[in-house]
Amino acid sequence: MALYFEGLSKGVPNGGMAQFQEVMRQQLETSMHTELEKLLDTATGGDKEISKKDFEGFKKLFHRFLQVKGPSVDWPKIHRPPEDSIQPYDKIAARPLPDSLADSLNKLVVVKLNGGLGTSMGCKGPKSLISVRNENTFLDLTVQQIEHLNKKYNTDVPLVLMNSFNTDEDTKKILQKYTHHRVKIHTFNQSRYPRINKESLLPVATDIGMTGENADVWYPPGHGDIYASFYNSGLLDQLIAEGKEYIFVSNIDNLGATVDLNILHHLVSQPNGKRCEFIMEVTDKTRADVKGGTLIQYDDKLRLLEIAQVPKAHVDEFKSVTKFKIFNTNNLWISLGAIKRLQEQNALDMEIIVNPKTLDGGQNVIQLETAVGAAIKSFDNALGINVPRSRFLPVKTVSDLLLVMSNLYSLEAGSLTMSQKREFPTTPHVKLGSSFTKVQEYQTRFESIPDMLELDHLTVSGDVTFGKQVSLKGTVIIIANHGDRIDIPAGTILENKIVSGNLRILDH
Repeated sequence: MALYFEGLSKGVPNGGMAQFQEVMRQQLETSMHTELEKLLDTATGGDKEISKKDFEGFKKLFHRFLQVKGPSVDWPKIHRPPEDSIQPYDKIAARPLPDSLADSLNKLVVVKLNGGLGTSMGCKGPKSLISVRNENTFLDLTVQQIEHLNKKYNTDVPLVLMNSFNTDEDTKKILQKYTHHRVKIHTFNQSRYPRINKESLLPVATDIGMTGENADVWYPPGHGDIYASFYNSGLLDQLIAEGKEYIFVSNIDNLGATVDLNILHHLVSQPNGKRCEFIMEVTDKTRADVKGGTLIQYDDKLRLLEIAQVPKAHVDEFKSVTKFKIFNTNNLWISLGAIKRLQEQNALDMEIIVNPKTLDGGQNVIQLETAVGAAIKSFDNALGINVPRSRFLPVKTVSDLLLVMSNLYSLEAGSLTMSQKREFPTTPHVKLGSSFTKVQEYQTRFESIPDMLELDHLTVSGDVTFGKQVSLKGTVIIIANHGDRIDIPAGTILENKIVSGNLRILDH
């Protein structure tokens, strides 16, 4: 934001700079409020009330955006967290569980972040409705996991989906299929915020509608919006009234994010005065995770540091696996009562993420977002738990999808676990090329998913197809040159092989 004012304030004497910038801020804020009121005037009925609440949140975010004067962190003030603020999972798991876990489970709500579309994998509609294993979608697996808990322990753990305006309608249609499952399912919507013209810093939208020329002028403002939208929906108060105390929040595409009874027991068994209000699951960083947010100690508080907040001179240091050894999985356990208190006190402090976009017509816009984990510093007695890597199994690409569909994992009651037949617990590195980007293309290239139990590394590039019952072991690199095609016949075993050129492999 400071750069914007610098461009406008050339020629202003230094003494008047601060005053000039303050006047500019006030003018921008007044103009924004005027435009938002015009947009509200185009809304009717219930839409108007919902939009009014959304815009109140947006105004607060925009106000804070205008106040930002530089980097949100002062690098010399960053310290490693004290040892007791990030507990090893083994220490948490070593405590014996009580005979009855029902009391603890009945205080829990599972919340899945369900605002994303499947466009990055070439799919239309909500990402949660993509089939990932045995025709089961992300949502199917989530429902199966919670239903299994409720049946096994005779409990009532509900599922809450935080939808966005992009996913709400399609998700609600599909929820009818779970009517007879032993899981209560609730939904609420993320806020809908207006994208901002990068030059004028005013909304691009001309009315409150979402069709025609207004189709791409709105956005869901990141998962940090969960606190306000959950509170505004009335569902937070309803769940507290039902005796619920904690939510377990995770991305719906993280197949490792299942309810962990050891972490839950640790939460609910703390003495009242020292109740932990926020737990962030972190795991050891590998070279594939160097951009992931990490926990630091800053101003005597545990805080999430994201790469976007790091000054350019320190980005390599941030990516270092030796200095910053862990990263945030976005599996979070949060006190419902604390969310209510902080929301009502307007005391939740999350750094603003400024996300630049270019609309289809070429217009440059920005959208202001926040991340759910960034609020950790606002909660009392916050804690990190260093969990096994198995609790972080996100499916962001078709390469990830190949892994979770393979025999590397076994599926039971909606949960994926690494096969006991694999001799070492690390996940293979899989990199499928641009011919595999979309799920439909990927499905046509594999007659069946290869045996990957002994695979370390797979790279596939170009026009490549796989027959049935192919087995991949060690390091396998398959590269079809431009205009060439490689067919891997059924039953082929590839072990530590490089295959390239225009070639049909005939030897098994």
